[in-house]
Amino acid sequence: MGASYEVRGQVAVITLNNPPVNGLGHATRLAVAEGIEQAENDPAIKAVVITGAGKAFSGGADIREFGSPKALAEPNLGSLITRVEACTKPVVAAIHSVAMGGGLELALGCHYRVTAPGAKIALPEVKLGLLPGAGGTQRLPRALGVEPALNMIVSGEPVNSELLAQVPGQVLFQKLIDGDLIDGAVQFAMEIADKRPLPRVRDIKAQHPEAQAFFQFARNTVGAMSKNFPAPLQCVETVANAVSMKFEDGMRAEREAFQQLMLTPESKALRHAFFAERAASKIPDVPEDTPLRKVERVAIIGAGTMGGGIAMNFLNAGIPVTILEMKQEALDRGVATIRKNYEAQVKKGKLKEDRYAQRMALLDTTLNYGDIGGADLVIEAVFEDIGVKEQVFKQLDEVMKPGAILASNTSTLDVDKIAAFTKRPQDVIGTHFFSPANVMKLLEVVRGAATAKDVLATVMALGKKIRKTCVVSGVCDGFIGNRMIEQYSRQAGFLLEEGCTPQQVDKAVERFGFAMGPFRMGDLAGNDVGWYIRKRRYQEKPDLRYSRTADLLCEMGRFGQKTGAGWYDYQPGKRDAIPSKTVLEMIDMHRSALGITPRKISDEEIVHRLVFALVNEGARILEEGIALRASDIDMVYLTGYGFPLWRGGPMCYADTVGLYNVVQAMKRFARNPHDDAKFWEPAPLLKRLADQGKGFND
Repeated sequence: MGASYEVRGQVAVITLNNPPVNGLGHATRLAVAEGIEQAENDPAIKAVVITGAGKAFSGGADIREFGSPKALAEPNLGSLITRVEACTKPVVAAIHSVAMGGGLELALGCHYRVTAPGAKIALPEVKLGLLPGAGGTQRLPRALGVEPALNMIVSGEPVNSELLAQVPGQVLFQKLIDGDLIDGAVQFAMEIADKRPLPRVRDIKAQHPEAQAFFQFARNTVGAMSKNFPAPLQCVETVANAVSMKFEDGMRAEREAFQQLMLTPESKALRHAFFAERAASKIPDVPEDTPLRKVERVAIIGAGTMGGGIAMNFLNAGIPVTILEMKQEALDRGVATIRKNYEAQVKKGKLKEDRYAQRMALLDTTLNYGDIGGADLVIEAVFEDIGVKEQVFKQLDEVMKPGAILASNTSTLDVDKIAAFTKRPQDVIGTHFFSPANVMKLLEVVRGAATAKDVLATVMALGKKIRKTCVVSGVCDGFIGNRMIEQYSRQAGFLLEEGCTPQQVDKAVERFGFAMGPFRMGDLAGNDVGWYIRKRRYQEKPDLRYSRTADLLCEMGRFGQKTGAGWYDYQPGKRDAIPSKTVLEMIDMHRSALGITPRKISDEEIVHRLVFALVNEGARILEEGIALRASDIDMVYLTGYGFPLWRGGPMCYADTVGLYNVVQAMKRFARNPHDDAKFWEPAPLLKRLADQGKGFND
C-alpha cells in the first residue's frame, strides 16, 4: 500500500496504490513525496508522471483515517501538493476513472494534467458540510475559469473529463488521451520535458468580467437553496477570494474556513450520515465473502401501490418481474399505474422513450401461482393482516422452487410467525419498502430467527443493486422505523389534548427541519392505516395509552387526502392542507370531556417531546439488539422518515444536544399529568450513557 515507482526511459512513473480508490492516506502521501525526491535526485530522469492503480486516479482523502492523527501527519495533503509544485522537473498528472476531492487537488498541484475520456472529476467536500481544504477553491477557478469552478465546488457533483476539456480557455487538461493512458502520458512528458519555466496553476490570475455582480448573484442563489447548510455559501466566499486576493492569502482564508466548517454541527451530521451509510451494509456475523444466491427473476404478490412501486425498482435495474394478483382488474389497474409513473418521467425528460419500452418489456403478469414457481425471489405485498399473509406464504411454500427467497413487505408483523407458515423458514426474510417504493431510498431488511446468512447477504447486495439504502432490523413489532414512529405519534396526540392544534405541531416540526409534520403525514399516508394498527394494539397492549383524537377523526370518516378530509380539509385535486374548523371543534369537545384546561405549549417542547420519544424508543431498540448500531437508526430516519439531514438523525441529534440534557428533559415530561410518565422513564442504555457522559455514537 502507498505508491510504486518505476522508470520508463527518462520518465519516472509514480502510481498511487491504496485500494479501493487510492485514498490519500499517510502511507500514500509519504510514498509520493519520496518518489518526487528520488526523481529529482536522479540526473537520468527528465520528467515525472503521477497516476493511480486500478479503478481510480484518486478518490481523495482516505476516509479510514478521518479524525485520526494520521490524517494530519506530515506530509499532510497541503505539504505534499507544495512539494509536487516545487519539483524542479515537470510533473504530469495522468488522470483516469475518478479524480475527486484531494485527488483533484493533487492533480492541480502538478505542472500538467492529461486525462482519459470518461473520468469523473469532482470536488465533493460540500456534501460533507465542508469545502475543499487543500487549495481546490483557489486552484480550480484559475485552471477552469471562475464560473464553471464555482458550480462544481458548490454542487459537489462529478463532471466528465471530456466536457471539462471543452471549456473555453481552460488549462485544467492539456491533453485528452484515447489510447493507453500511461504510454500517452509518458510521451507527453517527454514532449514538455525541457520547457521552462514550469507552469504552475497558482501563477494564473483568476478573473471574471463582472466579478462583483456575479458573486452577489451567486450568494443570493446559493443562500436561498442551502439555508440550513453553511458550507455552500462559504464555498462562494472562498472562490471569490481567488479573484480578489493573492494566492497565499486565499489559501490561508480557505484553510480557516475549512477548520471552522469542520466544527459546525451540520458538517458533523453530514459526516456522520456518510459513515453511517457505509456502516449499515456491514453485518458482524455475515462475512463479506458470503456466497450469494442468484437472483435473475423476481415475482411480486399484489399489484397495489406497494407492489407496483416495488416492481419498478427491479425493472429499473433490468431484472424481469412477474406480478401476481387474484383478479384481472387489479392487475390492469396496477400495470396502468406503473405506466403512468414511467410516462411522467418521460414527460419530464428524466427517462428516454426506448428505456421506458425496455422496462415495460421486462414486466409480466399472472393470476396463477403456478406461473411464478421459477422465480429466484418472491416479495409479498398484500394487505397487512397475519391471516392474509398466512394464506399467501402457504401457497408460496407449495409452488416456489427450492432455494428461492421468500420475502414479506410487512411493515409491522412478526416475520418469524410468517416464516413458520412454511417448511423453509431459512429462506424467509422481511423486505420492508417505504411508500412510494419506487422513490424512497430506505429498505428495512428484517432478519428472522431462522433466516440463512446467504439469504441476508443476497438481499443486502440486491438492495444495493436497486439503489436502496439497506438497514438490517431484528424481529419486533414495527421493526426500527415504525416502532419508533408510534411513540412519536402518541406524543403528537397528547399534545393535541393538552392545547396544541394539528397545524401548530406540524409547523413546529417542519421548522425543525422535518419534511412534513405528523398530522400532514397521517393525512398523506391515510389515517385509517394507523387506526387499524391501534385497534390491534388495544387488544395486545391494553395498558398502552393513546389519545382518542385520532380514533374520533377516523370515526368521522376523515381518512386524509384520499377522502378529501383528515386532520385538515382538502380541495379536489389539490394537496394544500387547510386548517379544519370541524377538527378543532372535535379536539375542543374531547379536551372538555377529559376535563383538561388547554395551555400554551412552546415549539421547543413540541419538538423535544416528539424527537426525544424517537430517541428513547431507539435506545430500547439498540439495547434489545433489534438495530445493530445507533447510526443504523439514524439512516432509517434520514432515508425513510424525512428527518433533517443537517441534524444527522435522531440519535445523532441527541448526541449533539447531550444525553444528560435529553434525560433531564424526559424527567420534566414525566411530571406532566397528561403525558405517559412510564414511557418517559429513560431506557437503561440512554441512562447509562448519560451517566458516563457518553453519546450513542461513541
